[in-house]
Amino acid sequence: MKWIKAFVFEGDWGYSIKFRKPVAEMIGQRIPATLLLFGISFFVTLLIAIPVGVYSAIKPYSFFDNLITTLSFAGQSVPVYWFGLLLILVFYLKLQNPFGEGPMFPAGSMYTVGKEDNIWDLIWHLVLPVAATSVGWVAWYSRFLRSSMRDVLNEDFIRTARAKGLPMRLVYFRHGLRNALLPLVTMMALDLPAVFGGAVFIETIFSWPGMGRLFWDAARGRDYPVLLAVVMIEAALILFFNLLADILYGFLDPRIRYD
Repeated sequence: MKWIKAFVFEGDWGYSIKFRKPVAEMIGQRIPATLLLFGISFFVTLLIAIPVGVYSAIKPYSFFDNLITTLSFAGQSVPVYWFGLLLILVFYLKLQNPFGEGPMFPAGSMYTVGKEDNIWDLIWHLVLPVAATSVGWVAWYSRFLRSSMRDVLNEDFIRTARAKGLPMRLVYFRHGLRNALLPLVTMMALDLPAVFGGAVFIETIFSWPGMGRLFWDAARGRDYPVLLAVVMIEAALILFFNLLADILYGFLDPRIRYD
């Protein structure tokens, strides 16, 4: 109880046993890297999964839908750490950069030494970890959205919108997608806090200096103050994102209001 009181009300997160530094300072240095990596990964996931899921729902059992279904099952089945190592094997060890010397993509780290302020170097280092992180999310979200969208398209209000002569694009995206996103919002709210769990694998494999790598180093060194702080942050994120999901329901579904 003393530790929780100091953590929540006093901002005293303790000192790292291994690094002899304040835990809050260490986490503050690592959070931006994790937010950058997984923020971009999540954006890429939605950018791909939403159009793919909607199109699969509109054109069920077509060649595209069957292809996406097959790829989605494969994407959900592949362990993220195995896929990350496969990307390193192919794009770092096997393929060469067609525009210069060296591998096509770097195997790890956040930047090349001496190029810390180069945005293109940062993007170059982000490609493989973002790809490894996004593949499972894209597979899962696209199939879930397809199923949700198919249920919505069979509802009476969709048939009414079609009968009124509304453009199909309006029917699909304004009426169909908006309602189909409700279950997906719940999934995203539960998945986002789990970012720290997945970050342990991704950031360790790609030597990314974020929270996951910090958690792994602390676990190996039995650095309990750091471990406790990271677990508390993840618990707080679970509460926050569940609250955020409830608030978003009010914007997505006009039947839900918090007056």
